[in-house]
Amino acid sequence: MNSTKIAPNPNFFEEVRGILAQARQKAYAAVNVAMVEAYWQIGRRIVEEEQSGKERADYGAALIKELSKQLTSEFGKGFAVANLWNFRQFFLTFPDEKLYALRRELSWTHYRLIMRVENQAAREYYIHEAADQGWSTRQLERNINTLYYERLLGSGNKKTAGDKSKAETQNFSEFIKDPYVLEFLQIPESLDASEREIETAIINNLQQFLLEMGKGFSFVGRQFRISAETSHFYIDLVFYNYLLKCFVLIDLKNEKLTHQDIGQMDMYVRMFDDLKRGEDDNPTVGIIFCTSKDETVVKYSVLKDSEQLFASKYRLILPTEEELAREIERERRKVMEERARYDINKRG
Repeated sequence: MNSTKIAPNPNFFEEVRGILAQARQKAYAAVNVAMVEAYWQIGRRIVEEEQSGKERADYGAALIKELSKQLTSEFGKGFAVANLWNFRQFFLTFPDEKLYALRRELSWTHYRLIMRVENQAAREYYIHEAADQGWSTRQLERNINTLYYERLLGSGNKKTAGDKSKAETQNFSEFIKDPYVLEFLQIPESLDASEREIETAIINNLQQFLLEMGKGFSFVGRQFRISAETSHFYIDLVFYNYLLKCFVLIDLKNEKLTHQDIGQMDMYVRMFDDLKRGEDDNPTVGIIFCTSKDETVVKYSVLKDSEQLFASKYRLILPTEEELAREIERERRKVMEERARYDINKRG
C-alpha cells in the first residue's frame, strides 16, 4: 500500500496555531471579565452583610475571616483575608452606578492598583488610559507611583480623563509633563552625565521613553540634521505624534535652562517647519529637557506665549511621592499665578 505524502500550504500550520491562540486569548479575556465582576459582587455582599450586623464593632472582621476560611476550603487559593478586604474596597470604590463604567480590557490586578488612588478624576484617567493604551500592570503601577496624571496637570489646565474630543488632540500642552521621570535610564543623578550620554541612554531604552512621553509618539531620528544654505544643525531627538499630526523636537540639556537654549530651539522649530514639515502636518513642536528652570528666563522669553515651544525638567532618579508632589504643586502654583496675572491685565 502506497502512502501519500501530504504537502499542505506552508501557512496552514501557522494559521491553525493562530486560531487556537486567538481562541485562548478570548477565553482568557472572558474569564478575566467574569472574575472581576465576581470580585465586585463579593465585595457588595460583604458590605451588605456588614451593614446587617453593624451593631457589633468586630462583625466585619469576623465575617471576612470566616468567609475566607470557607472559600479557601472549597475553591482553594485566592480568597485570603487580605484579598477579601480588597474585594470589599473594590465595591466601595466603584459602587453600583460605577460598575458599568469599568473597562473590560483591564485585569483584577489593574483595578487593585487603581482603587488605591484617592483622587476620583485620577482613577478615571488611569482606567481609560490603561485600557486605551494597553498599559501592563507594571507600567500602570509606575505611572501611579510617579504621579503621571498630576504631572500632566502641572503644566496647565488639562481636560479630564476619557475626553477624546478633537479640541484635545489639537493642543500639545495637553501632552506635556513637568517633570519627566527618567529613572529607567539608570543614570545616577550624582553622575555628571553628558547630554550625549543621556541621549544614548534614551535610545537604549526607547520603548520606556516613549511610554513616559505619552500616547501617539513614534521615533524618527537621533542627531537629526537640518541644513540651511551654508550651515548644518543637528537636533538631539526627533519624534512624530500621529494623534497631533506634528513633529516633536527634543533638545537635551544637562544644566539649567538658558535664553540661548530657548533661542536655539526656536530656530530649530522654525527651520523644521520650513524645510521638513509636510503639507498635512500641524506646526512643529519643540521641547527643551533641562535639569532646572529660571522662571525669569521663562517669563521674559518666547516660551511665555508660544504654542510650539515648551521647557520641562527631568529627573534621573525616581523621587519619593512626597518630593514629586511638592515639585508638581510648585509648578501648578506658578501656572495659576501667571494665569491670574494675565486675567488681571486683561480686565485692566
